[in-house]
Amino acid sequence: MELKILYDNEAMEGFRRGFGFSCLVEKKKILFDTGGDLGTLLFNIRKSMINPRNIDKIVLSHEHGDHTGGIQIVEYCGDVELFVPRSFSSRFKSRFASHPNVKLTEVGEAEEICKGVFTTGQLGRFIKEQSLIVKTGNGLTVITGCSHPSLENVLKVASRFGDGKGVVGGFHGFKELELLRGMDLIVPCHCTVKKREILSLYPESTMKCFTGCRIEI
Repeated sequence: MELKILYDNEAMEGFRRGFGFSCLVEKKKILFDTGGDLGTLLFNIRKSMINPRNIDKIVLSHEHGDHTGGIQIVEYCGDVELFVPRSFSSRFKSRFASHPNVKLTEVGEAEEICKGVFTTGQLGRFIKEQSLIVKTGNGLTVITGCSHPSLENVLKVASRFGDGKGVVGGFHGFKELELLRGMDLIVPCHCTVKKREILSLYPESTMKCFTGCRIEI
């Protein structure tokens, strides 16, 4: 299965960078987060030769603009299911509650959103956030937005579904780097503070994250 990074602070040549994060779980047709703005997201989607109408689901990690700024991508999709943490503001949810091609689903607890893909449910005290768990023949890969509830907590919840073999996304201020030992795939993106340290500790399993890169999970 392949992930395509569509929005990140850094970009491969020919793609646009921006402060934020978005990726596509290609086989499952799931867009995780929408980056900081629609224009950059759309440019990178088209550059990646993705048809937005093929996107079936959009999962938003948390209600910060660098992850929801491109949400108007729904106007370019067909019928799409939008998963947001229950804690999202009424103002945000009301924008899509009666949208003609959007089915709004509020997430509280961990649940399966389609075969082999789970949400951790909304985690955290002050900033509520959900992450994705993708099950493949290689084990579980966790996809995070910013890890505000702490990556330690996200990985702990994910472990209920099986052995975590990979983690991709924003790790924020994550310091317990020994918890990544034994991972087959580590891709620190966007807001990760300790990118260099992670690459130095785990050079064989760490991959640099750029808009435009493709990641096999």
